[in-house]
Amino acid sequence: QVQLVESGGGLVQAGGSLRLSCAASGFDVMRTWMGWFRQAPGKEREFVVASSGSSTRPYFADFVKGRFTISRDNAKNTLYLQMNSLESEDTAVYYCAADNAGAPSARVWGQGTLVTVSS
Repeated sequence: QVQLVESGGGLVQAGGSLRLSCAASGFDVMRTWMGWFRQAPGKEREFVVASSGSSTRPYFADFVKGRFTISRDNAKNTLYLQMNSLESEDTAVYYCAADNAGAPSARVWGQGTLVTVSS
């Protein structure tokens, strides 16, 4: 069964850092397109970062401005999002997603993890 479980969210002061995790089951994170999205209160879900696999270059939303990095752990089958220099505007529920993991042309979503940045 394909499943994504995020963790690592919490409350952090502006300028601080957090690392989000997305533990995957049912597919290989190293070979699958995966990404992070976020949804702030009252706003639509938006793209943050994604890559097609462990050896491909990730692409980021403009607002990231070099503050975030994405990585994958083969042994733990987990995707990570390292977020530095956090700003109040980064407050949102963060979701990981995987394409073509469970079924062709299908996107699987995790349940989300809340990140709150206090100013």
